[in-house]
Amino acid sequence: MRIITGKYKGRHFDIPRSFKARPTTDFAKENIFNVLNAYIDLEETTALDLFSGTGSITLELASRGCAHVVSVELDRDHHRFIQQCLQKLDAPGVLPLRGDVFRFIKSCKQQFDFIFADPPYALKELPTIPSLIFEKGLLKADGVFVFEHGKDHDFSGDPHFVEHRSYGSVNFSIFRMSE
Repeated sequence: MRIITGKYKGRHFDIPRSFKARPTTDFAKENIFNVLNAYIDLEETTALDLFSGTGSITLELASRGCAHVVSVELDRDHHRFIQQCLQKLDAPGVLPLRGDVFRFIKSCKQQFDFIFADPPYALKELPTIPSLIFEKGLLKADGVFVFEHGKDHDFSGDPHFVEHRSYGSVNFSIFRMSE
């Protein structure tokens, strides 16, 4: 796993073979962040990374200058790995939380400029996640939400949907909270 750009550009982290999580490929990650440049300046923003897995997106957000990043991951080993990576980088402003994403969404009182979610593609609740984000008011006005999902899902009917991008087997739906 590699950090694409920013102050930690080029840093590599070896993901343990025992991990169940599949990090967003470097190719897909680089492309979606290039697309995001047209939507949001991540410098000094608040960001939320749901279903953090290996922490790839969390680390990328920290590298790109986000002032505050909350990373939510349920798996104990994955959470520990994210913490270890953050310690190696000495990345301030990142809060790695171990817990259930749905409980977090329910109880979260904070709003974010940017939200990224990469749930397991087979998760039965996957189709409900975009509406939960907006129902709970987690995104600030003009905020951007990127949702990674499999090819079997189409979110173009959502009122906050902006566009869909596909990079190989990786699909992203981009949503925006309008003012």
